[in-house]
Amino acid sequence: MTIAFADPKSLDHAALEEGTAFAPRFDAHGLVTVVTIEEGSNAVLMVAHMNAETLSLTLETGIAHYWSRSRQSIWKKGETSGELQEVVEMRVDCDQDCLVMAVRQTGRGAACHTGRKSCFYRRVAIKDGAAVLEDTGMPRLFDPHAVYGH
Repeated sequence: MTIAFADPKSLDHAALEEGTAFAPRFDAHGLVTVVTIEEGSNAVLMVAHMNAETLSLTLETGIAHYWSRSRQSIWKKGETSGELQEVVEMRVDCDQDCLVMAVRQTGRGAACHTGRKSCFYRRVAIKDGAAVLEDTGMPRLFDPHAVYGH
């Protein structure tokens, strides 16, 4: 089964922003940005992209599927690591060009390929007039070298 979406070009401004038709506005590359948060805590876990096929797969299966821009392929989150994301809720912004997805992170609870809970484990700080990155101390929940072999 493939989930169908409305064509955003077929909707007027009011219908796009206030109506009930789900009409994701994919960018020129056929992608929509997805901010993935943890159910309950609302902690930002990661930011990724979906195309129409991965969005449909996500809605059909209840498991997060993204489009890997680097590999140019479907990426079932956690397929290798066991860190699947069970979708609890998906929201769309006002003009339907960005999604927020609340998930239940399975496995050891790591959403990041570095083995951490979140991809946002560093903060930007200013030191001696230059922007630098500081580790927030977020621990690794698994060893990425053991899981991915690189």
